[in-house]
Amino acid sequence: MGGIMFLLSTTVATLSVAPAATLAGTALLVTLGHGLIGFADDFFKIVLRRPLGLKARHKLLGQALLGIVLAITVATYLGRETELTIPFWETVIPLGTFYYFFVVLMVMGLSNAVNLTDGLDGLAAGAAFFAALTYAVLMAWQGHNELAIFAAALAGGCLGFLGFNRHPAKVFMGDTGSLALGAGLAALAVLSGTELLMLIVGGVFVVETVSVIIQVLSFRLTGRRVFRMSPLHHHFELTGWPETKVVRAFWLWGIGFGLAGLAAYI
Repeated sequence: MGGIMFLLSTTVATLSVAPAATLAGTALLVTLGHGLIGFADDFFKIVLRRPLGLKARHKLLGQALLGIVLAITVATYLGRETELTIPFWETVIPLGTFYYFFVVLMVMGLSNAVNLTDGLDGLAAGAAFFAALTYAVLMAWQGHNELAIFAAALAGGCLGFLGFNRHPAKVFMGDTGSLALGAGLAALAVLSGTELLMLIVGGVFVVETVSVIIQVLSFRLTGRRVFRMSPLHHHFELTGWPETKVVRAFWLWGIGFGLAGLAAYI
């Protein structure tokens, strides 16, 4: 449940600077909502000693409801068009009603992607730090000061948490932190209208998730595994890389994906 640490700091920092901001408040609501879902899961596992934690259907239902709230806020209260912008080409794709389903899918996908990435000391927190920092720069550039504040608060929370979570970790974020981090990044993308850009900036989480999908499909279709183990960071561990080397490599990838996102946006 160590994610409580950076969720508290992110909340205090955001509300101190942007107490009545609609965009920052919405991003914070989605983030904390996922933090509560993760907290319930961790609580069942640790305190109630239920190894499977919160039932998957209950977890997914909570994530879907928060995704719907985010989509309705964007399309109804903020009056944004239900469309997607393709990075680099600046092509706009109108989605109409399907946009609501896309937002829900993105929130659920990214929150669970960070959860998959949280497998080594400092890995998820470091990757999320670089993604949030990139978005802090992008939002400031775009003039979304409220979202820039939230992104900077999220990045700062991750950086502070790394002081306790880097190898050898003294504190682990659990689902409380990982689900919240992914949801916070998804909220930043949706509220700023840069949904597809997040697939570049958060490339580490995308790669980790894709590695799991490839592994499962390959094993079911051919009976063979593509990777020694998935998610991908475990594959590198099993090839003989020390944990710290794997984490640093993924951090470098996170920096690279962040720079690619900046290039695509600017």
